[in-house]
Amino acid sequence: MEFSSSEENQSFSLTKFESMLKTNNVFFFDSNEFENIIHHYLEIGKIALAKKAIKLGLDQHPTSINLRLFRVEILIFENKLSEAAKLLNMLFELEPNNEELYIQKANIHSKRDQHEEAIEVFKQALKVSNDSSEIHSLIGMEYLFLDNYEAAKIHFKNCIDLNIEDYSSLYNIIYCFEFLDQNQEAIDYLNWYLDQNPYCEVAWHQLGKQYLEIKDLNKALTAFDFAIISDDTFIGAYLEKAKVLEQLNRFKEAIDNYNISMAIEGPTAFTYLKIGGCHEKMHHKDKALKYFFKSVKEDPAFDKGWIQIAHFYFSKKDDLKALFYVNKAIDIDEENVSYWLFYSKTNHRLNYLEEAERGFKKTLELGGSSLDIWIQRGDVLIELGEIEAAKYNFVQALEYYPESEELEFRLSGLCFKLNDTEAGFAHLLNGLHINSEHIFIIEELFPDVYKSQNVIQFIESYKKSDN
Repeated sequence: MEFSSSEENQSFSLTKFESMLKTNNVFFFDSNEFENIIHHYLEIGKIALAKKAIKLGLDQHPTSINLRLFRVEILIFENKLSEAAKLLNMLFELEPNNEELYIQKANIHSKRDQHEEAIEVFKQALKVSNDSSEIHSLIGMEYLFLDNYEAAKIHFKNCIDLNIEDYSSLYNIIYCFEFLDQNQEAIDYLNWYLDQNPYCEVAWHQLGKQYLEIKDLNKALTAFDFAIISDDTFIGAYLEKAKVLEQLNRFKEAIDNYNISMAIEGPTAFTYLKIGGCHEKMHHKDKALKYFFKSVKEDPAFDKGWIQIAHFYFSKKDDLKALFYVNKAIDIDEENVSYWLFYSKTNHRLNYLEEAERGFKKTLELGGSSLDIWIQRGDVLIELGEIEAAKYNFVQALEYYPESEELEFRLSGLCFKLNDTEAGFAHLLNGLHINSEHIFIIEELFPDVYKSQNVIQFIESYKKSDN
């Protein structure tokens, strides 16, 4: 590997500097050398070494503005904002037209959540800046902090006007469009951009994603193809293209694109999972399972692979294996609502009622509060003979779903079982008012209650009055 002269010089300076630290010998460096050393350490996150270089640099070059600016940067990073501001004010007296001073001053405002003040300082920086592109980008970020996406967009567009290959700003512009739900505007802008820079794989990729968002699959496919033509190693384009092909039911072609992506970057658990999903949709069940297992072999902590295997065995009614693999998924992500719900259904089908109830309870605790989950948990409690617990479950559910006849009829049956006839008739009446046709719920869950003379007479009386 060949190094440029500047790279060789920097490497020599770093070696010399670190040798000095180890030996306690004092070597002389010019201020530019110190700046390069400090910049290097900041880029790789070695703050302690950067601070040492700043101190030693200022010992040798006490009047250096740039070295003192590095000190300001470190102070801001360490949240020592008052100290940083004090040092900046001193530097402003020496170099009032130094744009970096304005940038750091604005950064202090930003750190203090004074984003409007930061913007005003950045605008002052524009007046003295030789590279307004960076300043516009920083202003755009401050507007993002203020949730002013329209204003942010303007400044990121200014960056593009100054540098058509500023892909970071391009991403930010599209982010603004997406947040504002301006898909068509994003498409129009990207098409304009591609007129200026027709071989930009990033823009083609983003255009494809926008078309995908509005369900124009054919245009999305074309855009991803152009992204690949512009850069045939662009992994994201192959993956997005494969996604579109799946939606078009062109599963073999989707698999081909997933395979190309793996040929470029190597296999991934995600890609194996997607290939398995394609085979499953083509009813190649054995191949699908093979790739699902490949996904978890590639990454044993890939919970999406384990849950897919669990679903596979559940569909085959091999419930014990399904339970084994859903437990593996839960071990990895125990906060996933859908995993616990699947766990509950699997246990229920195995007639492991206590475990099924535990799973439904956990699902509810994690925020899965659909009516169906409340009902399933309550019905399991009824099967377990936990009448009081079932009643409490449905009372809780009624707070979320006050107009549910399914809950009212269940509560009616439970209240009768608990000899609370007044509440039983009250819930029965509520259920009949909401939807009398679902009275069969009581008949199925509580046949003895349904057949009782008092309940029969009450239902008949309601039907007569309703007619």
